[in-house]
Amino acid sequence: MKANEQTIQQVDRAIRKVAEKFPLTGEATLLTDIHLRVNQETGELLAFDDEDKEINRCVVEQWIDNKDDDFFDEVAAFIRKRLHANAKLVDNLGILKPYAFVLEDEEKEPIAELYVADDDTVILSPIEVDDLEKDLDDFLKDLLKD
Repeated sequence: MKANEQTIQQVDRAIRKVAEKFPLTGEATLLTDIHLRVNQETGELLAFDDEDKEINRCVVEQWIDNKDDDFFDEVAAFIRKRLHANAKLVDNLGILKPYAFVLEDEEKEPIAELYVADDDTVILSPIEVDDLEKDLDDFLKDLLKD
């Protein structure tokens, strides 16, 4: 599933709406995760706080009635990419760090940790991990040659 421009705009807007709920102030909110849930039938992208209170809701039209078997993997990769594209905003919420954006299924079970806002932690995507493993393998081969 290749995201169209409208999907990019809808998800970016949802990220901005979440950020508006947690503006930078003198007192940071104590929150450990922002829970994102996607409904494959309705196309809804919902955001919840730790106490399961709804923060934001939007409908991503491209996701409505999507029957792809790898839907949640593709959505996780796409939202992760959009969170990184909006890192300046996402890293500066009025929430005590560290906090994470976590994709969950409809039963509230975690599917993927999408983004961690912490000055000392970076979450790599599976693609980046594969690339890193290859680089390390190549480095080791070169090292052992000598």
